[in-house]
Amino acid sequence: MIRRLEDVHASLRGLHSWAVAFGARLLARLQIRETQTTLVWAGLVGGIGALMTVLFRASVHWLEVSVLHHSSASLVQSATAFPWWIRLLSPMIGGLLAGLVLQFGMRLAPGQSSTDYMEAIALGDGVISARASLVKSASSMLTVSTGGSIGREGSMVQLAAMAASLVGRLAKFSQPRLRLLVACGAAAGIASAYNAPIAGALFVSEIVLGSIAIETFGPLVFASVVANVTVHRFFGYQAIFAVPPFTFASNWDLLFYVALGLVAGATAPRYLWLLERSREWFTGMRVPLFLKLGLGGFVVGVISLGIPEVWGNGYSVIGSVLHGHWLWLMLLVVLLSKVLATAVTTGSGAVGGVFTPTLFVGTTLGALFGTFLHMLLPSITSVPSAYALVGMGSFLAATTHAPLTAILMVFEMTSDYQIVLPLMLGCVVGHYTARLIRGDAIYTESLRRKREEQPQPQVIETIDHLIAPNPPAVLLTAGFEEVTRAFTSQRVNCLYVVDGANAFEGLVPLADITRYLTDRSSAENLEAGDLAMRNVPTLPPGASIMEALECFMQFRGERLPVVAADGSRRLLGSVSKSDLLLVLHTNLDQGGDPEVVRTAHASVRT
Repeated sequence: MIRRLEDVHASLRGLHSWAVAFGARLLARLQIRETQTTLVWAGLVGGIGALMTVLFRASVHWLEVSVLHHSSASLVQSATAFPWWIRLLSPMIGGLLAGLVLQFGMRLAPGQSSTDYMEAIALGDGVISARASLVKSASSMLTVSTGGSIGREGSMVQLAAMAASLVGRLAKFSQPRLRLLVACGAAAGIASAYNAPIAGALFVSEIVLGSIAIETFGPLVFASVVANVTVHRFFGYQAIFAVPPFTFASNWDLLFYVALGLVAGATAPRYLWLLERSREWFTGMRVPLFLKLGLGGFVVGVISLGIPEVWGNGYSVIGSVLHGHWLWLMLLVVLLSKVLATAVTTGSGAVGGVFTPTLFVGTTLGALFGTFLHMLLPSITSVPSAYALVGMGSFLAATTHAPLTAILMVFEMTSDYQIVLPLMLGCVVGHYTARLIRGDAIYTESLRRKREEQPQPQVIETIDHLIAPNPPAVLLTAGFEEVTRAFTSQRVNCLYVVDGANAFEGLVPLADITRYLTDRSSAENLEAGDLAMRNVPTLPPGASIMEALECFMQFRGERLPVVAADGSRRLLGSVSKSDLLLVLHTNLDQGGDPEVVRTAHASVRT
């Protein structure tokens, strides 16, 4: 019996040794790097961000049904059916309640980090206050569900970014990777809201990050795709707009689309000016915040007495304009009313997005332009709905100064290649016309103000914020079995070797031990010290970014060890090449030298 147990024990030990060796060989063959692990985290964040947007949509719908007791497909249909006094009072009461939640709820998170995801990515450290974000989202739900003229996508993106920030902090990400993860959450939120994964990634790259680099764009796209699949494939959400087929009447249309781009580019700065003046006017009022939001809601209610189309974010009206035949006078009245309602809602301090209202304005502006043209030249111009689609993209490009995002967003909504050429003309012309009149865009203006409020731009000059503590390490005297177990359990490509005092002695690359896995008898007496590479460049704490760059030029690995500068060579942590490249791009956005970034990519890429 004892002999049999000994045989079983020996068999289990042999099986365990085989499993460890197999795992080490698999890791060596796969050569998993930080770029691949970043994609995994981006996919996780994309899925979580999608769930947050689904939860917010369901909550808004529940509030609409519970508070207003409407069963219509849209708020506008409900507003049309409501008696006049509900139209008047609902946005005002919703504004008062949203303001009370905002004013008193923010006291639960005093002095915490910023809740704005753009600020956390472009100017901050990637940390987003969860409490403050939830309070603002609750306030936004009250505004949106009671008829406020504002988009729900702002809170959806904010919640997705907040979830990404929480995931990154729980995983103890470095500051650059945390900011990238928050950007992935924001891209996931946009993709979930608009069924436009590529445009979601481009929006964050163009507007928030300010550049398109493969280190950031790849994870953004992956997160957007996962979020889009989650929302639209698993939860069954349909596209927000049912877009008609795009038609081309004649080649003259191309010239008219250029003219539409000029009109959109000239109109967008006036639209932004009105939003800014409204914000300044409400800010100057010496009344509590909830009264400001209540006043903004009251103005929306007054407008909705005659024009109920100003309620909500405008999804249903956009769909109606794209499919219906509106009179030019009605289009003009709805356009002006929606602009005014959006200005007072956002200016009063209501929490929400202006992205969808901007699409609303662009669609009605394009439809109005197309209606006039079709009345004058019916034989050579397309139907107004075609101009409405191009107007949507042109006005979006003019207000955001992100023409690529605008082109791809409308293209993803239509899935019609016929629209690409007119859309490119309108968006590019609208973008450059708007920039000629006004330098700031709808989002970059707020970032510029916040950047000016900071005493100095947050340029990272040393590696101190990039050091990852407790890197995977083994003792100098560790046997071969212990080294292979460490590789398989910690899933890394190299192990640092230290002595009993935790002094750095070298590193063992995973590729170097694979030749011993097929002939384990030759490795029985090997120790980590025998396998270690000794001439490995190290960094001291406080080393500059340029010093780290020079070390990576000499070393082809993914990470560099950081050792104490007091002569003890005590291992303190490690610095990632990926984090270094992300910091270089961030510093470039803050005014760094572009040549440094190009040199870094040419030098450290393996």
